[in-house]
Amino acid sequence: MILLNYWRELVFGAFCLVIIIQLIYYTGIFSRLAFYKPTPKLQSQQQPVSVIVCARDEADNIVKNLPGVLVQSYPTSNEVILVNDNSTDDTKYLIEELKKTFKNLVPIALTQEAMMISGKKFPLSMGIKSAKYETLLLTDADCVPASENWITLMQDGYNPETEIVLGYGAYTKTDTLLNKIIRFETFHSALQYLSYALSGIPYMGVGRNLSYKKQLFFKNKGFSSINFIPGGDDDLFINKVATKTNTAIVIDHEAHTLSEAKKTWEDWFSQKTRHYSTAKYYQSKHKWLLGLYSATQFLVYPLFIIAAIFFNWWIALSVFAVRLIVQGFIYFKTMKKLNESDLFPLFLLFELWMCVYYVLFLPALFRKAKKSWN
Repeated sequence: MILLNYWRELVFGAFCLVIIIQLIYYTGIFSRLAFYKPTPKLQSQQQPVSVIVCARDEADNIVKNLPGVLVQSYPTSNEVILVNDNSTDDTKYLIEELKKTFKNLVPIALTQEAMMISGKKFPLSMGIKSAKYETLLLTDADCVPASENWITLMQDGYNPETEIVLGYGAYTKTDTLLNKIIRFETFHSALQYLSYALSGIPYMGVGRNLSYKKQLFFKNKGFSSINFIPGGDDDLFINKVATKTNTAIVIDHEAHTLSEAKKTWEDWFSQKTRHYSTAKYYQSKHKWLLGLYSATQFLVYPLFIIAAIFFNWWIALSVFAVRLIVQGFIYFKTMKKLNESDLFPLFLLFELWMCVYYVLFLPALFRKAKKSWN
């Protein structure tokens, strides 16, 4: 009963606690990406690389994007393995034509579905098994490297102890609101997984731009522990095998990959629902850290409004402003590093959108994922 008499102070205290937690995330974790500078290498030893692309009925994407993978400026041996996963379109004939020009193209044709293994994990496993080289570089058929130096820069992320290199998979820029929202969500995800990796807590990577060692894959028995899950060939595998000592990042603009964002809200919603359906399988420490950040980010605005109305508006506004300034500075720095600076003027609008975003996609954490990977 006594506590009820001080409910306004309790609400303000809760608001301050949420702000403090958010500031810890921004200054303690996300600042690592904001101020990240790669350690200069006195000498770079380029290793042979096997690039792996899986495709199912993606003839149009192969025509547009695969040449960008095949014409990389990489002086050391490399191969591009294209796994044709039971395609029924013209993929087979396109591969035959490309093979005439590009001798480093290694096609693998799968003509039967894998029993009890859903998603992209079986075709990707076949590509990895067929790879000649120890260093693997993964991307998707709907992605194109941002430059001819993609392989060089991603491979240069390795040190003797490194087994995983996380890259950034960006989306091409258009002027539509949906495109900006998709790119902000992609940036926001990268802000987290790249910063966590720099903090020694790597928890995921994206299959659009990801590299790891073939030995690491087989040492951990590939995808055997997650074969029952439709997705997870990128984030869940990295969640399982990444450590604070074996993971590095590469964020050079020329090392990005680019793909076209979804054109309709319905398609994007379906894509994100599929992605989030794997998050419940993350390690407990990662779920706790990610959940605490999301919860406090969501609570900032309702608690701010209540504290401003019922406690003291200028004190609440002052506390809120501290978090906004720190957040804006981190966003500005990291957006510049990831070549997403055009999003910064709208960052407050995106912040408000994230409150809606969490409500929309929270059910996806408890939903059974669809079995198709394409």
